Amino acid sequence: MAERNVARSTDRFEKKRDAILDASTVILNTQGVKGLTLGVAAAAVGLSTTSVTYYFKRKDDLAAACLMRGIDWLTQAAETALAEKTPTERLRKLLELYLERVRQGAIGAAPPLPVLSDIRALNNPRRAEVFDAFMKLFRKVRNLFDTPELAWLGRGRRTARTHMLLEQLFWAGAWLPKYDAEDYDRICDRMFDILTGGLAVAGAEWAPAPAPLAELAAPQSGELGLETFLLAATRLINSRGYKGASVDKISAELNVTKGSFYHHHDAKDDLVVACFDRTFEVMRRVQRLAMGLPGDQWSKLSSAAAALAEYQLSEYGPLLRTSALSALPEAMRDEQVAHSNRVSDRFASMISDGIAEGSIRPVDPFIAAQMLNATLNAGAELAFWVPGVTQKAAPSVFARPMLMGIFAR
Repeated sequence: MAERNVARSTDRFEKKRDAILDASTVILNTQGVKGLTLGVAAAAVGLSTTSVTYYFKRKDDLAAACLMRGIDWLTQAAETALAEKTPTERLRKLLELYLERVRQGAIGAAPPLPVLSDIRALNNPRRAEVFDAFMKLFRKVRNLFDTPELAWLGRGRRTARTHMLLEQLFWAGAWLPKYDAEDYDRICDRMFDILTGGLAVAGAEWAPAPAPLAELAAPQSGELGLETFLLAATRLINSRGYKGASVDKISAELNVTKGSFYHHHDAKDDLVVACFDRTFEVMRRVQRLAMGLPGDQWSKLSSAAAALAEYQLSEYGPLLRTSALSALPEAMRDEQVAHSNRVSDRFASMISDGIAEGSIRPVDPFIAAQMLNATLNAGAELAFWVPGVTQKAAPSVFARPMLMGIFAR
């Protein structure tokens, strides 16, 4: 009898804990770590804050548990995929498992997977614990490339392609809601086709035009140019997250007073928006320059992608990572996602024109453009994942696998 009572008590504890995590993951995905408080989580499941502290003592404990549950699922999916014989079969299985899991969340049959972009917003020791789990996941996915037929791929290039692949999974959450859940199988087919076949037609060469990086950066003005200010803020937000990029740290980075910060922006959210505006303007500038180049659409698209990959590691870069979106209020976040979609839609137009003229493979232009956009944005962290990678090597190491195929030489 005592054992049955203990079992029922344990079962009730786990069910209530899971309910708190389910509701908290929804909050985390829409409001970020800073918006996931114990009080908000308690209200979402009809409990008092004191009751939630029985399961999670602090806010960071709750947020970390949400993130760890997602990482654990992804790690298991990667292990299942690695049981397949070839890299192509492994990639296919990973995509199938991920898209099916996202579909289950979309129809309410499973809790949503957490957005993993806000790990830096956690405090230690939870941040270190979650990041360590993510690194184990990353290494697991990188084993997808660990086969004799891909022995020519060096460790750095395998790492870069793993970073690109995971970014496709994570960014898909931003554009998948455009589709009905019943279409996810078809989307899986199209993502797989783009990743394995790239966008180039047979016989196409990787020969992007030289990138005029100086023309892409905004001109300086004043004693402390806005471009200098936004670049320093972008670098801090990318490396330390929204929470870690304090006004004090931004000011110290530029050796100016707080007053200089408030001269440019009234609040920190406004600063993030300005950094996104700068990012999207650079991307639009690259697109305009590429569209004016001679040659076919493949040449123009590959030149745009190469220029942005190189820009990320140049003295003018990086661009702001989309991970900063989770820190913004919902209205601001939706506006910036709309800006990103407009940049992506222009890539889609270039891809459509290339398909029509025969210089780009017949692919889904919308999905291909979103995947290209995700790749170029993720280039901001390439130097972290592949230490020592040079600015000039970035296009070949990172952009080329997206455009020519993830398993292509």
